[in-house]
Order: sequence, then structure tokens, then C-alpha cells
Amino acid sequence: MLTSITDGILCCLTGKTTNLVLPLESSEPSDGFEFVEVKPGRVLRVRHIKPERQHIDTEKQDAQKNKTNADCDVNGDTSLEDSIGDDAGTSVHCKRKITVYRNGQLVIENLGDVLHSEILQCQDGDLEPCSTVEVELADYKEMPSSPDPNPVPSVPLPSGEQKPAPPPRRRRRKPKRTVFIDSTRVVSSCKGTHSDVALFFVHGVGGSLDIWSSQLDFFSRLGYEVIAPDLAGHGASTAPQIAAAYTFYALAEDLRAIFKRYARKRNILIGHSYGVSFCTFLAHEYPDLVHKVVMINGGGPTALEPSLCSIFQLPSCVLHCLSPCLAWSFLKAGFARQGAKEKQLLKQGNAFNVSPFVLRAMMSGQYWPEGDEVYHAELTVPILLVHGMCDKFVPMEEDQRMAEILLFAFLKVIEEGSHMVMMECPDTVNTLLHEFFLWEPDMSKKGEAENTVSVCDTFNTLKIKKPVDK
Repeated sequence: MLTSITDGILCCLTGKTTNLVLPLESSEPSDGFEFVEVKPGRVLRVRHIKPERQHIDTEKQDAQKNKTNADCDVNGDTSLEDSIGDDAGTSVHCKRKITVYRNGQLVIENLGDVLHSEILQCQDGDLEPCSTVEVELADYKEMPSSPDPNPVPSVPLPSGEQKPAPPPRRRRRKPKRTVFIDSTRVVSSCKGTHSDVALFFVHGVGGSLDIWSSQLDFFSRLGYEVIAPDLAGHGASTAPQIAAAYTFYALAEDLRAIFKRYARKRNILIGHSYGVSFCTFLAHEYPDLVHKVVMINGGGPTALEPSLCSIFQLPSCVLHCLSPCLAWSFLKAGFARQGAKEKQLLKQGNAFNVSPFVLRAMMSGQYWPEGDEVYHAELTVPILLVHGMCDKFVPMEEDQRMAEILLFAFLKVIEEGSHMVMMECPDTVNTLLHEFFLWEPDMSKKGEAENTVSVCDTFNTLKIKKPVDK
């Protein structure tokens, strides 16, 4: 800590930063790591694991990749028939009306199929009959109702009592914006044996692809093709010396390039914390290529805006002096326990092991006004929300609100986990993710579910009680 403070003082005196733009030592490409130049001079480290079975039909896979990339370049997506692959899947009707009023009120009406909230308690999910559900989502003051068109004759009041004032007339609300969604999505089971399935893992601020080591090893052994990049300035990726290189839009374009390079017909995006916003961006940009999404401790469906009163607004040299305190604070807030094992996980995963300059630029660059509630409500892809009960960064209420906004969302809570739940409880997280990948709606029960409750009316949360990975 004394060395850190000394370096920070020298940084302030000389006006030069220490160790700000040098990435960590890179791994050999033979270990499954690749280095992709997304822009001139901007190189990202990517861990890409392809199962051995795909080398048998290399020409077919290359042709499929070229076709997918061409479709991304021309249309930004592929047709539903092309994205199905060998597994036909189940067709789900996605229809909803999103209305935004001038007083800030948001009303969502679900008019199509609604997936059952207990999706992962059994191997097959259920579909509920078509219903219209109006959800009041935004915070607003309830306005008094309009007078009854058929009023009951008033009863004479006793002498001395005043007649109550009639209720004020309700003003007719004028919608500020209305969005209609009417499409059909094919949801299918994604197995490791399917050659058209790829898994993308995106970390958040201060992390690296190493935080996904348990998930990458687990799903690669099951035969899945996995891709995990290091964001710019993180891990072994290059760290530009300008703050503009770490805005949301700059990082999103990096991940767009990675996605277009490795995308298959059915792609599953798994994001953690800030990485959830990039997964949302890709799912919105490529709705027919993104088959499913997993959001781990991603927060609520609100537009991103940097905080002007944050500690990360301090100069980089001051943050460099405070780096030991920041690391300890992250350990306490990011993990449910603060033992030797958690410290080792933090060191192995390179979490928060970024330069103060990159950290400050990342926090200041979180500006994404388009990612509001309406933006999230327009998503039609099935989404699994995973929340660690002990998370001190993301409150439970934010993930619950996200589940209310999304069309097909399923919230699962892990009581023994915190913000870094995929590192604390890897077995539990891997099981949840795998069940979600294999899940497919069962249309045969659609007509039988007459007495079920809509997922928008009641959102049951499955609390998993499992010890931390042994």
C-alpha cells in the first residue's frame, strides 16, 4: 500500500501516470487464446474454444460462418428458417403494445404467448394462453378516477353536514410514444452437440475473461463452442491512452466486431454486471441471431448515465493511491465471504486489476440514453436473470423490475452468492445456465393452462440454497 501511495504522489508531481496503458502478459494462442484486431491498433484478447467434433466438417462450418457474416453485414440478422438449424424448435407468438405517456407512465400490454414463470423447475416449460395484461411500471401518482356515467341518486344529508365535493374530472391521457411488437420467434433446445450454437461470455468493469473460467471449462467439455473476450483495457487486451476509447459505444462496437466474427446461427449471450448492457445491445441489434440471453447481476432496465459525484471522478493519480482500498472494498461488496479462497479467486480472475486511468474512463463512459425501459421491453428473446442474494452493488429490486419489463424473463436467486456469483457458486450457476440452454417451450400444454397466472401478474422467484463450490 505504501508503494501505491508513493507512486500516486510521483504521478501527481510529474504529471505522468504509472502503468496505465500496458495490458497484462498475454497467453500463447495455442492455449485457446486469440488476438483480434477490431480496429487499427485496437486488439482484444479472445478465448475461443471449439469442440473437436467441428473439425470433421470444416468446410461446412466455414461456409456457414461466411453466410452468417454476410447476413450480419447486409441485413443485420438472418431469417427465422436459417436460424433454426437441425432443431426445429417451438414457435412462440411475441405480441405486445408499449405505451409511454407524457407524465412518465409506462403501460405494457402482452397480447401474445406468455411463458410460464416456473420455466426451470422442470425440463419442459409451459406456454400460457393468449391474454392481455396491462402492467403499470413507472413511478407515478395515481390520478383520481372520472365520475361514474350512471351516478346513484344522492341521499339528503342531515342538517348541519356539508355535502362532499365531487371527485375532480380525470383528464384524458395522451400517449407520448407507442410501440407495437408483433413477431414470431422460434425457441429451441441448444445442446452441446449442435454445431450451430455458440456461447458468448462478456465481463463487466474491472474484470477479464478469466472470471468465466469455470463456465468456459464446463460448457466446452459438454461440446459447446465458447467465446469470451477481454474488453479494451482489461486482461490482455490493448489499453488505449484516450478516454474516448472506453465509452459505451466504443466498447459496443468492439463486441459487435467480435460477435460478427464468431457468430453461428443460434447464439447465446451471457453477460455479467456492465457486460449485461452489451448483451442487451447485441440482442436488440441482431434479434434473429441471438437465441437466448443470460443476465447475471445486471441491474434494472434504465438508461446509463455516469454519476458526477462518484469516487471514480477523482484524478487517476488519486485513484492510484486509493487502489488498495478500492480492491478491499470490492472484495467485501463483490463476495458473500471474504476468506482466503475469495482473495485467491479475485487474484486469479484479474477482477479490478485495471489501471486507474482505464477504471476512471470506464465509469465516466457509461452513457447510453437509448437503453431505457422501452428499449428493454422491445426484446423478444428469452432471458434468464441470475441474482446473487448478497449482492451489494445491484439490489434485488432492480432485477425484479427488469423481469417485469422484459417479455420472456425468468428470475432465479442464489442465496449463497453475491455480485461475483459465477465465481462463488460455479456449480449452481452452470446448472442453471445449462437447464436454460436446453429448455424449449411445450406448445402441447398451451390449451390446458386455463387457470394459470400470467408471468406479468405474479413473478415467483426460485431461491436455490446450495453451498459455495467445494
